[in-house]
Amino acid sequence: MSSVPPAAPAKLTFRRFKDGDEAPLPWQQEIFDADHSHKCPTYIQSAPPCQASCPSGEDIRGYLNIARGIEKPPAGMPWQEYAWRRLTEANPLPSVMGRVCPAPCESGCNRNQVEDFVGINSVEHFLGEWANEHRLAYPKPAQRSGKKVAVIGGGPAGLSAAYQLARKGHDVTIFDERAELGGMMRYGIPGFRTPRTVLDTEIGRILDLGVATRMNTRIGRDVTLEALRAEFDAVFLGLGAQSGRPLPVPGAQAPNVVTATAFLKAFNDGRMQHVGKRVVVVGGGDTSIDVATVARRLGHIDQVHESDRPEVAISGSTGFAAHDAALLSRRQGAEVTLTSVFAIDKMQASRHEIEHALAEGIAIRGGMAPVAVICDASGRATALRVVQCEARIAGGRLEIKNVAGTEVDIEADLIVSAIGQAVDFTGLEVLDNGKGAVAADKNYQVQGQPGMFCGGDVIRPHLLTTAIGHGAIAADGIDRLLRGEPQGKRPKVDVHSFDLMRKMVEKGLEIPAIHEPLHGTDTNKGAVHNFDNRSDRYVIPHSELFLGHFGYTPRNKRKVVTLSAEQALNNFEERMLPLLEAQAQAEAKRCMSCGLCFECDNCVVFCPQTAVFKVPKAKSTMGRYVDTDYAKCIGCHICKDVCPTGYIQMGLGE
Repeated sequence: MSSVPPAAPAKLTFRRFKDGDEAPLPWQQEIFDADHSHKCPTYIQSAPPCQASCPSGEDIRGYLNIARGIEKPPAGMPWQEYAWRRLTEANPLPSVMGRVCPAPCESGCNRNQVEDFVGINSVEHFLGEWANEHRLAYPKPAQRSGKKVAVIGGGPAGLSAAYQLARKGHDVTIFDERAELGGMMRYGIPGFRTPRTVLDTEIGRILDLGVATRMNTRIGRDVTLEALRAEFDAVFLGLGAQSGRPLPVPGAQAPNVVTATAFLKAFNDGRMQHVGKRVVVVGGGDTSIDVATVARRLGHIDQVHESDRPEVAISGSTGFAAHDAALLSRRQGAEVTLTSVFAIDKMQASRHEIEHALAEGIAIRGGMAPVAVICDASGRATALRVVQCEARIAGGRLEIKNVAGTEVDIEADLIVSAIGQAVDFTGLEVLDNGKGAVAADKNYQVQGQPGMFCGGDVIRPHLLTTAIGHGAIAADGIDRLLRGEPQGKRPKVDVHSFDLMRKMVEKGLEIPAIHEPLHGTDTNKGAVHNFDNRSDRYVIPHSELFLGHFGYTPRNKRKVVTLSAEQALNNFEERMLPLLEAQAQAEAKRCMSCGLCFECDNCVVFCPQTAVFKVPKAKSTMGRYVDTDYAKCIGCHICKDVCPTGYIQMGLGE
C-alpha cells in the first residue's frame, strides 16, 4: 500500500537568508571589529504595508493584534469592542466596507510572501457585525466648539467628514439631494451586497453624535453656495460622482442605452423590476459586475408593453408597483453579457466578483471595445457592435488599439454603460476646474475657496474607502482652520497607528514630560532605549522580516454563497456571511505584526550575551516589552536576524 505525499505549498519562505548566501551585508550595516560591532539594537516602529495600502488609514495591525490577544483591552471592555473602537477611529462604516471594499490592504500584505494574505476585510466584517449586534455607540464629545460646518453630500466622504468633525465637538449639518443618506452605498451598490439594515445602523450611529440632516436639498438649486457659506464657518464638498458616462459611440442616444448609475439607482429605488431578455454591459470594474448580477437576478418577462420597458423605469417616469405580482410570476432569466477592453484576468473588478458573475451564467467577453450601437427603424438599440482590441495603461492614460476586421454584433434589448462616472456641477459651476473635478491641495482645501474642503469622487472617482479617507483628512484640516491653527504638512504615510502613550495611560503608568523627540533616548521613561516611531514615513518591506518564524497557515475564509444561473434569478439574499468568533481570532493570529513587537521572545532567547531582556511587568506595555542592556551587548546582530516583525534594527545609538 503506497502513500501519496501531500502537495507542497505553492509559496512558503523559511529563511531570512537563502542557502548558499555568503556575501556580507553592506559595511554600513555591519561595521564589525573582530567579534563585535559598534552597532546596537534599536527599536523601530514602522508602518506595515497593509496600513500604507489602506485609503481609509485604518490601524489594521492594531485591531488585528487586539483580536489575536496580544494587545489587551482596558479593564472591563470586551476585546471585540476595543478592536472595533480602534478600527472606527479611521472608518465609521466597517460593516459595510467589510463586505464591499476590494481590500487593497490585502494586496499589500507581507504575508503574501509566505502563503496568502491575512483576511483583513473578513475580520473588519466580523467586528462591524459584532458592534451592530451589541448596539455599540460612539462617545459624544465632552465639549462643543460652537463652530458650524456644512457637509454637502451624504455619501461615504460626507459621512466620514461629518463623523470626524462631530467627534471633535463641531456642529455638523449634512445636505443631500436624495431622500436618504448613503450616496453610492445606497443608490449604487445593490442590497444583496450591502444590506440596507446594516447601512442604516452605521449611518444612524453617526447621526447619534448630534449630526443634523437636510434631505431633498440640492446646493446650487434649493440653497445657494453663497448662502451656505454665510451661515456656516466651513464647508465640506462630498458631492460624489453620481452621473454616469455615456458610451462615446454612434447610436448611444438610443432610449434603451443607459448609464450604470441610472440603472442601479432605478433598481435600488425599487422602480425597475425586469431588464429585458438580452442585456449587454460595457465596463470591467466592480460597478459593471454589480449591473450584470442585478440584471441576472431581475431577468425578463414576456409580453412587454411600452410602459413596462426598463428604460422607462430608469428614466423615472413610471414604475411597476401595480404589476409586481404578475411580473414576478412570469419572470424568466436574462442573457447577460459583459464586455471589457481588458482581458478577463486584467479587468479592474475584484477577482471573487468576476468568479461569481461567471458562476451565475454571465458571459464575460474580454478584449472587446464598443464601436457603435445598432438601432432599428424606431431608434431603439438592437445590438452593440464591438471589435477585438488590445488595451493598456500608459502614463496614467488608457490606450486602446482596435484590430481591424474583427467587428461583431451582440444582440441587446438593454445596453448599460459602466465606463465611468462624472460629477454633476449644475448650480456649482464655479467649483469645476474644467476637467470635471474640484482642484484641491494635499489637505483637500479647495483652491481659491477659503474655508472650503472636499473629498471623494469630486477629486477623482475611486473607491468608497478612498472617499472615507479623504473625509477624515479634510475633517482634520477643517478642525485646524476652526481652531485658528496652520494646516501644516500631512505625513508621508497618512494612517492611524499604534500609540505607545495610550497604552501607558491605560496601564496607569506615569508619562514623563517629553522635551525632545521620542526617539534615540536612553533616559526618558516614556520609551525603551533607542525607540523610534517611524510609522509616519517608513513602510517596512517583507525583506526586513524573519519569515522563517511563520509556518504555513491556510487563510480562514468567509462562507460566500455561489449561485448558478438558475439560482440567481429573483435571489436578492446576501451572499457573504461573516466569520465566526474563533475564525476571526485565528485569522488575526496570521498577522505578522510587521514593524511592531508582538512579544515572541526570540530576541531574549537567542541573545548570546543575555543583553536583551524583558521589561518588568509593572512597567511593560505593548511596544515596551523588551529592552537592551548595552553594557552587555556586543552588536552581534542576532536579535535583529531572529526578529520576525523587523521591529529590531541595528544602529549606532542614534
